[in-house]
Formats: sequence, C-alpha cells, structure tokens
Amino acid sequence: MASRGGQDSSGSNLVRVPPLQYVHILDKTTNVTYVEEGPQSIILQVHQELVVTPAPFVVVPPGHYCRILNPVDRSKYEKGKPCVVKFGQVDIRLHSEPFALYPGEQLGNSSPHDYKKDIKRLPVVKANQAILLEAIVDHTDLDGIERVTGERWQIPGPITYKPTAEASIGKIVNAQVIRPGHALHLRAQQDFTDADEVERITGEEWLVTKEGAYLPGVHAEVVQIVAPYVLADTVALYLRAKQQTKDGLGKDRSAGEMYMITNEDADSYVPGVNEDVVKTVKKTVLTTKQYCIVQDPVGEDGRNQLGGRELRVGPASFFLKPGERVDKLEAVFVLADDEALLLRSMEEFTDGEGSDAKKRHPGDVWMIRGPRDFIPSIEVHVQEKRKAIPLRKNEGIYVRDTQSGKVRTVVGPQSYLLTATEVLIAKELPAEVEAMLKSGGGIGDESIRKVAYFESSVDPALLSGKRDPTRLVTYRCPPNTAVQVYDFQRQKARVVFGPDLVALGFHENFNVLSLSAGKPKKEGALKSLALMLGPDFTTDIIEVETADHARLNVKLAFNNHFEVERGDPESEAKMFSVPDFIGFACRQVGSRVRGAVAQISFDKFHRNSQRVIRGAVLGIVDKKVLPELKFEANNLVITSVDIQSIEPCDPRMRDSLIKSVQMAIEIATNSIERSAQHDAARVDQEARGHLERLHLQNEKLAEEARRDLYGLQAESAAVESTGQAKAEASVRRSCRSVMCGMKCVGKDFCR
Repeated sequence: MASRGGQDSSGSNLVRVPPLQYVHILDKTTNVTYVEEGPQSIILQVHQELVVTPAPFVVVPPGHYCRILNPVDRSKYEKGKPCVVKFGQVDIRLHSEPFALYPGEQLGNSSPHDYKKDIKRLPVVKANQAILLEAIVDHTDLDGIERVTGERWQIPGPITYKPTAEASIGKIVNAQVIRPGHALHLRAQQDFTDADEVERITGEEWLVTKEGAYLPGVHAEVVQIVAPYVLADTVALYLRAKQQTKDGLGKDRSAGEMYMITNEDADSYVPGVNEDVVKTVKKTVLTTKQYCIVQDPVGEDGRNQLGGRELRVGPASFFLKPGERVDKLEAVFVLADDEALLLRSMEEFTDGEGSDAKKRHPGDVWMIRGPRDFIPSIEVHVQEKRKAIPLRKNEGIYVRDTQSGKVRTVVGPQSYLLTATEVLIAKELPAEVEAMLKSGGGIGDESIRKVAYFESSVDPALLSGKRDPTRLVTYRCPPNTAVQVYDFQRQKARVVFGPDLVALGFHENFNVLSLSAGKPKKEGALKSLALMLGPDFTTDIIEVETADHARLNVKLAFNNHFEVERGDPESEAKMFSVPDFIGFACRQVGSRVRGAVAQISFDKFHRNSQRVIRGAVLGIVDKKVLPELKFEANNLVITSVDIQSIEPCDPRMRDSLIKSVQMAIEIATNSIERSAQHDAARVDQEARGHLERLHLQNEKLAEEARRDLYGLQAESAAVESTGQAKAEASVRRSCRSVMCGMKCVGKDFCR
C-alpha cells in the first residue's frame, strides 16, 4: 500500500520490515523504485515514498511452481539504479529459497500480500498418460528438439513435468484401453507419422487392434472404441464396403460390395473403417414340415440371380446371403381325405416322374386331393386350399363353372368338394330383401298388426350375423301364405304355398310386395315377401260426405281371403297381379261406401249405417245383401263388413254429436231409472201386502193354538180334580175296610 512522501500508512517516517518480508520504496528525485528486505527499520526521507508496504517473501513449496510476469534481470540489478524489466515475458520459478518480488514483477493476478492462490502444483503425469504441450514461441526444448510457435507435442508419463516459459500446458491425455477383440478407431487431424512409423494423411481413418493401453498421438483424434460383433452359430453379419479395401479376413472387397461373415469365418468380427455393418441376421431353420422359396438366390459365381427362385425343404438350416430374401416360412400342406389344393402352373414344366409325368403349361389349373403331404415346386402357385363343404338337408351352395360360365345349385344332404374348374359364386340380394329375411319376411312400423305374422318365420342363423352370399337362400314361408319367385333367366314365375321352405335358384328372386298399412292406409308402409291368403281382416278409415254435406270418418273392418286353385299356374299368378291388394281393396270399398253415403242424409245414414255400408260394399240383389264381394282382378273375396266407429270430420259437429249422444244416453238412463223406481215401488207394495196377509194368518193360527191350549188346560184340571177325589175316596174306603177288619179281629181275640 502506497503512502505519502516521507511517511508510512500510520503517518510515521519509520518503516519496520520484519524478517522474510520486503518493501518497495520510490525515490522521487531519481524516480527509481527499489526493494528493501528485512529485518530492518527504515526512516523515510522527504524524497522517498513507500510504494509497497511490508509484504511476505514468495515461498514456493516442493512440487510446486509459480509464474512471474514481467521478471527483472537480477544479475544486472543495483540498488538505487533502474532495473531491467522483461515486459511481456514470463519466468517459471520452482522450489527454492524464499524471494521478494522486485519492482515491476507480478505473481499472477494476486497482490503481493496474498499470492498463495497463484502457487500451482507441478503436473504429475502417470503411466498410460501424457501431457499435451503447445509452443508459445520458437525455442529448443530440454530434449534438444526445436519447436516452432503453435507446435503441439506430448510427453508420456510417468513423469513430473516442470513447466517452461516457452510452452503452455494443454491437458493430461489418458491412454485408451483396448480390450481383447476390440479396436480403437482413430482419425488423422493433419499429416503426420504415427508411433508405428506409418505416415498418415489428413482425414485418414484407421483401427488399432493391439490389446492394452494405447496413447493416441497429438494429431490422432479418437473417434470411438469399436466393439466386436460376436458371431454365434445362429448369427451372421452383413457388411458393405465403402471403397476398395480389404476386410478383416484379408479378402479384397470392391466398393459397394455386400458380403457376409459367419461363425465359420471368425468367432468375432470388428468392422473396419471402410466397412458398414448393414445388419445382423439369424439363421433360417426349417423343420421337417416346413419349406421356403428363396428369392434372388446367390449362384455359383457368387452373384445374385435376380428374378430367380430356389426351393429349400426342411429339415435344414442356413443363412440367407446378401441379396437373398424369403417372404416367409411355409408349412407343408397336410391334406385330409376331404381336402384338396388348387394349383396353377406359372411356367412350363413336367409334373411327376415316369409314366405319371405330365407336361404343364403356364396357366394350367388342376387339383390334388388328400390324404397326403404336398410341397409345391417353384413352378407351381397354390391358389387355395379347399375343403369339402358339408351340406345338411335344405342347405346348398351356388357353384359356377369357370370354363362354361354356368351356375348351378348344389343341395344337401351331402359333402361337396369343388372341382378344379368350379368356384363358389355369391348371390347378392337387395338390402331391402336382406332386411326382410332377417325379420321373417316383412318389415314395417311396429304398430302394424301384420308385422307380427312374420315372427314365426325368422331364421335364427340370420340373426347371428351377416348372411353368407354363397349359401343357398332359403325362406320359411308362414302358414296360409304364398310366396312368388321369379326366374329371370327362364322368365318364369313359380308360387310356393306355406308352410313350406322356399329355396332360391341363382337366377331367381323374390317378388317383393309393397302393401298399404296403417289407419288410414298409407302406401308402401309394409314390405312383404309373403302374400297372406286369409281369412284375415283389414281395417281402414274412410272419409264420406252425406247428401246434406255432413263429412264423417267411418272406421270399417272387413274380412277377406283369396280364392285360388293350387296347381293352376294361371290362378296362382292371378293373386300377384295386383301388387298392393290391401290398398286396392280399401280403395274399392271406400269408393263404394262414399257413393252410397252421398245419396242419403246424415240422419238416415246415422239410423241405417250398418245396412247402407254392407249393401254398398257387398251389393244388394232383390233387396237382399249379397254374402260376399269378389274382385276378379286378383280373386280377393270380402265376406263381411264391420262398422267400428263413425265420427264427424268437423270438430264442432263431432262435439255436438257427442253432446246429443250424451243427452240421449242421459234421457235413456233417466227413463230406465224412473221405470226401475216404479217397478221397485210396486214390488215393495206387493211385498208389504203379502207380509200383512201373512201376519194376519199367523195371528189366526196363534189364536187357534191358544184356544186349543185353554181346552187342554181345562181338561187337565178336570182330570186332576177327578183323580184326586177318586184317590181320596179310595183311601177312605181302604181305611174303613182296615178299621172294620181290626174290629173283627179284636172281637175274636176277646172271645
């Protein structure tokens, strides 16, 4: 710490310098700073100034060093005279006697009083290590080697390196340990000669395979440690040469060449710097029941036969060579006695041997049947494996001959195996028919009564999933119905009567009936496959208008059935001549009813509606209603008509009619009630008279009984009094007799 001229920091001119300490004093007259070492006491003069207060000597312990910036040439130093300072230079000082810093010298970036953090340990380079150095200036090192600025070199250990001012310390380089089977991948950063006296050029890469510790050169960059690929019996290595080179086995390889290394070549393999590892492959193993076809096999010349194929049959094991490929391992075809294979020839070849040999041409198709094992050759393509189709009774399939194009139906019970020229063909049905088959033959709103007729015809097999289009289409025709099927090929229709099973040929289709349903009737509300023959009833609501313009809704129900002669094609076809027989019948009935009601008044129609409507529908001949109405268009017969309700269309009129009906009902109810009250009063009076008459009769009988009682009581009293008198008289007589007897006995005794 500097002080004013002639004084230290305490204001005194006396400066005490302890042992192993020093101060810097500036002589202002000469402008020279010099050093004073202790122990001593210094009295500062007026022209002297304390620049550095007492500071400790620099002590460099053993095994340490320090860097002195701007060192002073001490050999030319004279006290009180200017010293020679080497500005910009560095002096390395090792362990020695403690020393003071001369004016201008600097120990790192620390102050003279706190310098220990700039005392560094000497670098210790262990075995398998090296210290990297770089020349700061041109110089000759301790080994007598001339170094130029920027040059780098390394000194291997074990050694304790003593730094010099001409070289900077880079880092400690550790040796790379190369384990057995491994290699060290190096890259040259500039042209140089490596430790094995091999000249390397910039960018060159090479491998060091010598086991143990390896210390890379200064200009060798460590890319990576290359681990070996262990080649087991079931693993091989695919490699590709980047350029013309020799592989690890000493074989010449061309640029881009792919090759394979297996366990037979080496137990382990380290790829060279000019080799790319494409992939590892496993050995392909075929069992006794497997085979495979190798695409682009490698020929005897070692090249891939592009487009070629090779059949390999198990048991076998092999590695696929580069360029070869196998789509998948195929199982040997094991055919049972009801199975077969459909084969197609892909190229010309001879099938079989000896007398069984047969020449096959491209495109030939044939079948082989079981039981047997079969491995197809490379000239044969297996199109499909076929199995006999078991068919129960009423089951079948649609089969097409690929040569003639004809389609036929095969029906059970049997087990059928398609021939080589036959295929299953799908029979597609409209989505509407598919839905009707699932619901039993009819679809419509749940409120339609006739939908329930088809529940008994639902096939459970269709409910479980989608129908197999190659299977025979069947339909359970409900009882008392008829189904019309049309053959488009023969242009002929046939009718099946239920209960029966309808089986469609491939060219046949159902005649879908679009029927009216609902109240009032709505066209197309019910789709059906079956025509209900009846007897059945149809209900409809018809709007009519009377002669006095009263508009009414009449709800009618009429029984109907079809008259058909089974076995007569003309009569059977006539039933289906009208597509919507329900709508047709309702329109005809409605027309007749409207025509009849329009000629009469509301009051007359209201009083005679049953006769008017039945007569209008069924017809009247000689004032008698006919028993039935038959439509000649489709032989539909209506046998009876029931009027279920009649309601006015106008709400006000309907309310008035309801009120009048309610009043009529009330009047009738009151009349019946009063009549009943009168009858009850009459019956009550008659009952009261009868009861009074019975009361009088009962009193008469009671009086007669009382009279008889009194007579009996008088007789009893008379009898009682008479008996008592008789008894008393008898007693007195007996007493007298006894007395008389005693008197007689006394007399005799006296005698």
